[in-house]
Amino acid sequence: MRKIIFSLNMLLSLAGCASIGPGTVARDRFDYVTAISDSWKSQMLLNLVKLRYGDAPVFLDVASVINQYAVEGTIGYTGNWAHGAELPWPYNSLYSITGAGRYTDRPTITYSPLSGERFARNLMTPITPTAILNLLQAGYPADLVLRVAVHSINGVFSRYGAGARAREADPEFYLLVEKLRQIQQSGDLGMRVRKTGDQSATLIVFSKKPSPEIEAARAEVRNILGLDPKAGEFSVVYGSVATSDKEIAILTRSILEILMDLSSYIEVPAASTAERRTFPTPPPEIVNGAPIMPLIRIPSSAQKPSDAFAAVPYRNEWYWIDDKDFPSKRIFSFIMFLFSLTETEGKQGAPVITIPAG
Repeated sequence: MRKIIFSLNMLLSLAGCASIGPGTVARDRFDYVTAISDSWKSQMLLNLVKLRYGDAPVFLDVASVINQYAVEGTIGYTGNWAHGAELPWPYNSLYSITGAGRYTDRPTITYSPLSGERFARNLMTPITPTAILNLLQAGYPADLVLRVAVHSINGVFSRYGAGARAREADPEFYLLVEKLRQIQQSGDLGMRVRKTGDQSATLIVFSKKPSPEIEAARAEVRNILGLDPKAGEFSVVYGSVATSDKEIAILTRSILEILMDLSSYIEVPAASTAERRTFPTPPPEIVNGAPIMPLIRIPSSAQKPSDAFAAVPYRNEWYWIDDKDFPSKRIFSFIMFLFSLTETEGKQGAPVITIPAG
């Protein structure tokens, strides 16, 4: 009898419990953020590998996540008194108790493929020079930003590892980014926007009282880029050729070009290049007798790695970024940030999803 009463109390508690929604918020936010983040990293890495093999990249965004919870309980009771009132209780009655409970968790996840005009706009449009300068102002290292996102500055070319435009960097490019990083760390590199009517121009501005060391770095930058040695500010434009010695022309890359360049660093299996499935990994660049560190390292093997920041299978091989390789992780996270930066879909309403209230 005690078991029957206990079961009855449990069912009554289930039927009358408080809302379960608030208690799921912290858990769901953490779990979904972790799952979406991990899937985004895997998707980006897989697309890098696919580009290396001449395959088409495919991006699928998670547009919305909606979870619906439901708790239901039912209780039933029937009783029949038996004949023979002379029998003592509880033998003079028959009881039948029934109960049922159900917990439902129904996530509704909406995916949005990146295709058509949106694909062209987000992946194939070059990053603006102003966005490059904003990244420098935000504290991203100049050598990282310029090596990743720029083809050339005033005709001084960086390395590019894919397609018909594949080439090594001009020797002075690495000296240029080194000096710009030095100036950036000193706080001497600034940016200003000048408006003339409806037009606005972005300027790089040098401070008027630098230290002797920074002044020498600035002189080196002016010399490499062919700038006016006495000017303190320079207009920044998109292009490959400057029109004057007070202008800096930056030929930037699109996200697709950045991904294609980074894919050239992937260490593909020897069999893949022998069978002409992809091109061999270019050797490291040598500048002043020393090799230049690759932007990113993505090894491959037949076995799944045990300690990976991100890992994906492709054509019977595993490709990954080692969790102990901080420079590669930093670059990988940076390109994911650039991908978000170029999102120019415009103001559109979120997808309309109807969730039943019952």
